[in-house]
Amino acid sequence: MARILLVDDEDTVRGFLKRGLELDGHTVTTAIDGADAMERLAEIEGAVDLMLTDIRMPIMDGISLALAAKRDYPALTILLMTGYADQRERAKNLEAIVADVLTKPFSLAELRTGVRRVLDEAGIRH
Repeated sequence: MARILLVDDEDTVRGFLKRGLELDGHTVTTAIDGADAMERLAEIEGAVDLMLTDIRMPIMDGISLALAAKRDYPALTILLMTGYADQRERAKNLEAIVADVLTKPFSLAELRTGVRRVLDEAGIRH
């Protein structure tokens, strides 16, 4: 299964998504914001198959995180999440480095399907 770095500043959302992804057998590491995610990526030398991150977060938002993570780990597959239309518009300019953007609210089934599709498109076994 895939190794996923899940980044979201809301504890309840992060916990719910982590449990949902683990249902599919994925190994999920969590981070509370972009700066925390960059530290976790450095600790494991970018050894994740997918980074799933919210866009709107304090300290370092998901778009800044995506840019920094892709710069340091070019092979990293990135999937963004947002509930804000303006953030989704900002993400449109990232098509070259971001696999997709999931629009909140989404169901657990939609999350699992989206993750599976992005992993398939990236050629990552799961």
